[in-house]
Amino acid sequence: MQKHLLVVAVILTASTGCDNVEFGGFDIALKGPESATEQPTVGLGPIETVEYPKAILLAGLRQGAIGRFIVVGEVHSDTLRQVPNTQLSGKEEGIAKLIVPGSEWAVFSEGVRVGRMIAQSVSPAIGFCGARSVISGVVELVATAGNAERLLAMPADGVNQPYEEYRELSHTYEQRVATLAIAGDAIPRYGATWPELGTLNARDHIQSFQLRNTPGQSIAATFMIGDNLEVGDPGQGAYSLFVMGHENDSGYVESYTWFHDTAEDGKAAPRYFDHLDWDGDGLDEILLDVFGNQRRSFAALSRQGDSWVRSYQDACAES
Repeated sequence: MQKHLLVVAVILTASTGCDNVEFGGFDIALKGPESATEQPTVGLGPIETVEYPKAILLAGLRQGAIGRFIVVGEVHSDTLRQVPNTQLSGKEEGIAKLIVPGSEWAVFSEGVRVGRMIAQSVSPAIGFCGARSVISGVVELVATAGNAERLLAMPADGVNQPYEEYRELSHTYEQRVATLAIAGDAIPRYGATWPELGTLNARDHIQSFQLRNTPGQSIAATFMIGDNLEVGDPGQGAYSLFVMGHENDSGYVESYTWFHDTAEDGKAAPRYFDHLDWDGDGLDEILLDVFGNQRRSFAALSRQGDSWVRSYQDACAES
């Protein structure tokens, strides 16, 4: 043991030359420290960063005091993402802790916070794309939003948005005419067959709304040709057309269209659900409820500059 200690001492205190020294029957080679340029390097691979969701987005309908909300997906800075384990069993961490009986959710409608929901039960959602969960609970709304039925929700702990004035819009004659004009321009542009009974008869849903930090109102409508805006098999040659227009000084102009031919891509008929700035960038996103042959799914629209783009669509959608 002493010899080993002595050897260490010699190595530490010897000069930096390169000599062979005989010590107690041991040949000891004394060498100076290697140049820093000769030191071995350890290659570091790229560090994988994990982006955690800002929140979970729910979409639901209220009947009386009870709301039934479907888990839409995770809210990230750039888009929505489908929840990896949408059954969200009690063994899951993080997200699953949010989706349990007793959890509190901030409730929104028409882009503003209007109340809260206390979850009472969580169960599998039937008829939706993927193994989604449905959260049912008691909904409490501010008096001015007493008629609101179509709602969005996010975990209350992560919401800093204050309550704001709620205003439900009813579409006007000008807006209804605008959707017909936008559809009339879009149908030949997509090379689709003109509706046999005209665009007015083909229009299945229409909704006006006011986007955050945006002057003028907006309008959205879905046109169904040879099909219905519900889950079910389409007819021969069926297609859907979703249109959106925005008000400017000269009236309403087209801001987004989504044409879907069932013969080529299967059924995926979108309907406006609601709008909300769910990612906190100061601009509203739009949630669409999409109807397929056998199930429903979700898609989302976001603004990129002056244009609207489809920033999210369920990967499990039939299209």
